[in-house]
Amino acid sequence: MTHYEERLQKDLDWIQQLVGEVGAAVELAIDHAVTSVLSLDRDVAARTVLGDYVINRQTRELDRLCHGFVARHLPAATHLRYVSAVLRLNIALERIGDYGATISRTAAQLSAVPPPVVARDIEMMSEHARRLLHEGLRSFHGRDVALAQATLNAASQFTHHFDKVFDDLVREGEARTRPVADLFSFMATVNRLERVIHQAKNICEETVFVGTGKMKDEKVFQILFLDERNDGLSQLAEHFTRKNFPQSGRYRSAGWQAADGIDAGWAALAKKSGIDLSRAWPTELDTLRDQLDDFQVIIGLSPTAREKVGRVPFHTTLLTWDIDGKGSAEETWRQTSPKIRELLELLRGEKAC
Repeated sequence: MTHYEERLQKDLDWIQQLVGEVGAAVELAIDHAVTSVLSLDRDVAARTVLGDYVINRQTRELDRLCHGFVARHLPAATHLRYVSAVLRLNIALERIGDYGATISRTAAQLSAVPPPVVARDIEMMSEHARRLLHEGLRSFHGRDVALAQATLNAASQFTHHFDKVFDDLVREGEARTRPVADLFSFMATVNRLERVIHQAKNICEETVFVGTGKMKDEKVFQILFLDERNDGLSQLAEHFTRKNFPQSGRYRSAGWQAADGIDAGWAALAKKSGIDLSRAWPTELDTLRDQLDDFQVIIGLSPTAREKVGRVPFHTTLLTWDIDGKGSAEETWRQTSPKIRELLELLRGEKAC
């Protein structure tokens, strides 16, 4: 190995060592922060808040080392990929440290330990968050793409849990078991733990980038089109979007009073657009209620859609479009199709496909 190669490897080792130290520090910060909330240990909370200043200094040093490495060695290919990933990882680590500090600050404001059901929720979220964070950091340190992919898959299964936690907090609020300020503190805690899970996913995606050069895939959106009978407009919206934007999402449609079949006029209009609705069948909204949190976006094609859906899951966004359905099917579709294109371009950019 030449002197230059030795120097390059030494600089890489310093970067990797500091990544490990900062990673261990943020893991410990989250652990201590949650402990301070569950046990109302304000001394642990205070030490965790002060410890975040150390983490901030370490992330600034890591940033300096990475930029210095690029300036000194003008790296290409593998080394450049690794250092650019570390720079993005560094942002995630700093934010996780901030989450630990925020959770600890909430502990200092609590009037009492969390009620049992909330404590269990916090423990459950903390266990998932810490495990996923640990596995994400382990995958990056070992450049283990398989572990990163497995951790990403595990993290994607967690979304539904947050809705349960939110419901538990609402019930505590309705029962007035704690001061409102405490409930806000508990909400801040579980929200930051959820953000830790998102950052763990980001870390895993950096591992995949380092190992394969593959950038994070564009998000694929689950979209539900909704109207009263699901026998015309919502059906055409579903099939039109699937045909024209197949790589941008997964699409469904439903109605809160589903018809017995597809309206002949809408089927004829669809056929003019090159869309075959002969095998389509109206779907009752009630059959999808347990799956609503699978959808990132619900499009209400009737002004009463919001009322008919009722409570929307925390991670789902419901939009209602002001569409005048009193005219012909063709006139109604002329109002709707541009809105679909605008939506997909908003979600995926001008190159939505």
